[in-house]
Amino acid sequence: KYIEMDLKLKKNGKFSYVEEGQGQPIILLHGLFGSLSNYDSIIQTFSKTHRVLVPVLPILELPRKELSVKALAIHVYEFIHFLELESAHILGNSLGGHVGLVLTLAKPEVVSSLILTGSSGLFEQGLGKSFPRRQSYDYVRTASEAVFFNPNVATKDLVDNVFSVINDAEKALNIVVAAKSAMKHNLEDELHKINTPTLLIWGRQESITPPFVAEAFHLGIENSSLHFIDECGHAPMMEKPVIFNSILAQFLRA
Repeated sequence: KYIEMDLKLKKNGKFSYVEEGQGQPIILLHGLFGSLSNYDSIIQTFSKTHRVLVPVLPILELPRKELSVKALAIHVYEFIHFLELESAHILGNSLGGHVGLVLTLAKPEVVSSLILTGSSGLFEQGLGKSFPRRQSYDYVRTASEAVFFNPNVATKDLVDNVFSVINDAEKALNIVVAAKSAMKHNLEDELHKINTPTLLIWGRQESITPPFVAEAFHLGIENSSLHFIDECGHAPMMEKPVIFNSILAQFLRA
């Protein structure tokens, strides 16, 4: 069981991020509603051997006319440059995986390896055109629980966070713009260009980017390996952290 971490956010120029540990860098990229605490188990495990960095992606801060998957990938590239890293392992969940893919295609020299889990970029069950007007808390809780195989993973803190975002008109619009950008930015025809070692870790009961999406990534990226985790949904690093971290450790050692 992983304890909830007290993550200290560093702020430096336009970058806000968590930094733990020393060694080869791993950059963790969160999804649309992802919070940095989604990566507690990875931070706790891998900060013993690696420099783990978790930047806040400016999904809610960027002006809407500038907000896109590409803009978020540029932000991550600038973050790597800002920290003067030669390269880093890039791990992304959901939209974060999509950002990692776009970065890898544009700047492969800064990506030591790519780890995708529940990534968009080929197909995802979208948010639709917009959020229905101001949602009830019960609706948000039910929708949040549906992301996981085990609904108990959707803690009150997680549901509160999603509820506060989608009931803030400005933030909700940014979420919709980012989601639309992800759905438009399909990478099917570009996957063959990726030579970076790639690890795909997918929940077998994933509903947002179903297992056939993982198979398509595996087929499209030649230098990739695919692992399915049973009784697991959209965020394996939260729902099955021990198995996830074991697969990831084996990949990083190789």
